[in-house]
Amino acid sequence: MDKLSQYKRVFNQFDENGDSKISPSELRQCVEAIGGELSEKDAEVAVTLLDRDGDGLVGFEDFVRFLEEGKEEEKEDDLKEAFKRYEMDGSGCITPRSLKRMLSRLGESRSLDECKVMIARFDLDGDGVLTFDEFKVMML
Repeated sequence: MDKLSQYKRVFNQFDENGDSKISPSELRQCVEAIGGELSEKDAEVAVTLLDRDGDGLVGFEDFVRFLEEGKEEEKEDDLKEAFKRYEMDGSGCITPRSLKRMLSRLGESRSLDECKVMIARFDLDGDGVLTFDEFKVMML
């Protein structure tokens, strides 16, 4: 089963009346069905945040966008963790020296000059180091 079909199946579980939209009350019922709690007001707020066309309901496209954005946040968190491992010296950026150290730990021996060249490829502002945003561009 592909990802979109899985999303549709879950969406249909929320859409109890089959109108292809999730209302605040349907959202609330589903959350309660899995043992959670969601007040009427919180359900309305959640639907308002997800609703892009302003009809007060969550359509399938809104639902998919929400799920995919959650995955993007997970990717961002994973990238932040990876960045911290390379950054190592507390400077908030990856330096040639910290890159060399991390590559050594991973079993790859590189000279400081080779690390400078590696960084230069993705160093968008030319300062000789990689910020998190530059690292993110490199990894994506």
